[in-house]
Amino acid sequence: MKIISSLRSLCALWRKFQIMNIIVCLKPAPDPKRWDSIQLDPITKALQREGIPSVLGPLDKRALEEGLRVREKHGGKVVAMAMAPPSAKDNLVEALAMGADEAYLLSDRAFAGSDTWSTSLVLSKAVIKFGTFDLIFCGSYSVDGSTGHVGAQLGEFLGIPNVSQVVAVESIVGGMLRSRSIVESGYRILETPLPCLITVGREINTPRFTSLFGVIEAESKPLITWAAGDLEILPGEVGFNGSPTQTGDVFLPEMKRKAQMLAGEPEEMVPEIIRKIRQALG
Repeated sequence: MKIISSLRSLCALWRKFQIMNIIVCLKPAPDPKRWDSIQLDPITKALQREGIPSVLGPLDKRALEEGLRVREKHGGKVVAMAMAPPSAKDNLVEALAMGADEAYLLSDRAFAGSDTWSTSLVLSKAVIKFGTFDLIFCGSYSVDGSTGHVGAQLGEFLGIPNVSQVVAVESIVGGMLRSRSIVESGYRILETPLPCLITVGREINTPRFTSLFGVIEAESKPLITWAAGDLEILPGEVGFNGSPTQTGDVFLPEMKRKAQMLAGEPEEMVPEIIRKIRQALG
């Protein structure tokens, strides 16, 4: 609690100088075009992603785009952050090319098999190590797990307000963020004190295209890797051992097909097909 209290005090002092630190949490996920090649570990039931390229999902790009738009209006810098294997460096380079100022890859074998709770813990440790911040953007859910848990859990670990399913950041004035988010009955308008975390929905924006200049510029921007030791995380806090959620079993249902040939004219076969369908449905 002392760390969180000190973090809030630092953030308040930082905002007096009108500098916005914006962190965007990204989730590199296996390319959906290659999902048919993904295998499951027979023991741990975890995905075996070796050889499958990772991509940034549409909501991750929208979260980054919104961070860039806030920076363009209010100044400051945008930091991309991801917990992923070393191969995800390419995804963070893409974020830098899109416009992020610097990037942090949180990568360690100890993180493998982490559930959303452990993932949020790692991200929170990285945010605290990073220092002062005003805003954290996350996608509402990732393209692989699609749980929608990480954003809210990260906000709880940091002790800051979090607003979900945001479709518009309407204003940031006097240390207060005004947002519009989707609810079942329509929209909800909230004013939230900074620092805060928001998760974005699809309607919030359309991500910009990455320019050739952005790709070239990305090569000179900082891309830092932090392991478990850098974040003062013990192996038992993350991975399979540190995850409260465990996969019981994963299997593919057996698929069977039965073919039957019909002979005759179309007019004769149609009633027979209907009869057989009804018979099969019981």
